[in-house]
Amino acid sequence: MTLNSVLFPALRRSRLTTLQVNLGYRCNQSCAHCHVNAGPTRTEMMAIELLELIPLALKRHQIKYLDLTGGAPELHPGFRQLVLQARTAGVAVIDRCNLTILSEPGQENLADFLAEHNVTIMASLPCHTAGNVDRQRGSGVFERSISGLRQLNSLGYGDGDPLRSLNLVYNPPGATLPAPQAALEADYKRELARFGIRFDRLLTLVNMPIQRFARQLELSDSLEEYWRVLEKAYNPANLEAVMCRHLLSIDWEGWLYDCDFNQQLSLPRPGLIRHLRDLVNSDADFSDDPIHTGRHCFGCTAGSGSSCGGALQV
Repeated sequence: MTLNSVLFPALRRSRLTTLQVNLGYRCNQSCAHCHVNAGPTRTEMMAIELLELIPLALKRHQIKYLDLTGGAPELHPGFRQLVLQARTAGVAVIDRCNLTILSEPGQENLADFLAEHNVTIMASLPCHTAGNVDRQRGSGVFERSISGLRQLNSLGYGDGDPLRSLNLVYNPPGATLPAPQAALEADYKRELARFGIRFDRLLTLVNMPIQRFARQLELSDSLEEYWRVLEKAYNPANLEAVMCRHLLSIDWEGWLYDCDFNQQLSLPRPGLIRHLRDLVNSDADFSDDPIHTGRHCFGCTAGSGSSCGGALQV
C-alpha cells in the first residue's frame, strides 16, 4: 500500500469545550503561510446579526473557551463587544493576534482593552530573527511585533499570570515539520530576552498545505513531497488530543465545521446542526459525533502533533 492510498482513521468528538470563530478574512498583513488567504484587500466579515448569536451559543452549550481568529479578528467592529459579553459570562477568550495590529491606526488602546478583560493572547511570531520574520510577513513586521510585545509586557502579559497569558505561535519557514517545541521555546526565550521580551509559552504549528501555502508548494513542484512528509510522520498517539475532538469552528457566514482547516477546504461537519443558528436552537452535546477527516489531518498528527494549542506531545 502506498502512502497516497492510506486513509486517515475515523475520529469521533469528545466533550465540546471550545468555540472557534473566524470573524473575517480582513487583515493588515499578507503572510506567506496563511491558510485562509487573509489580507488587507479582503472584505469578508461576519454580519452583526450572526455575531449576536455567539454569546447565546456559548451560554446554551456551556462552552468554556471562545477562540477568536481571522484575518485579524480585532478589525471586526463588533470584536470588543463580543469579548466583553463573553468575559461577563465567565467564558475565557483567546485572541489570535498578529502583534502588528496593536500599532494600527484606530487600535492604539487595543492592548489596554485586552489586558482589562484578561484576554489570553496567542501571538503569531514565526521566528525570533528580523530577517526571517520580514521575509515571511513583510518589511518592518519584526520591529513592530517586538514593539507590540513590549506593550503587552508593560501591561502584565508574559509574567506567568494565568489571567494574562501571552503565548507565541511558531510556524516553520517552509515544507518541514517544526523542531521540538520545548527546545524552540528555550531558543525563543533566550533570543527575545535580548530585546527585553517575556512570554509564557511557545506553541509550534505545522504548516498546512492549504490555500496560499499549497499554491507556493505547487509552484515549486513540492506539494506531493510535503504530503508524503506529513503522512510518513503520522503518530497515532496524537489522535486522542487533536483539537477537533473538543472544538467547533465557525466561519464568517456562520457555517459550522469540525476545525479551521476543514472550514478552508469547505468540508462541512456531519449531522443536521450545520449553522450557528442551528447551534443556538439545539441542546445537542455533540459527544461521540463523527468528525469529517481527510488527508490534511495527517498535518495535525505528524511527529509531535499540532493543534491550536501547539504540539500535542511535549
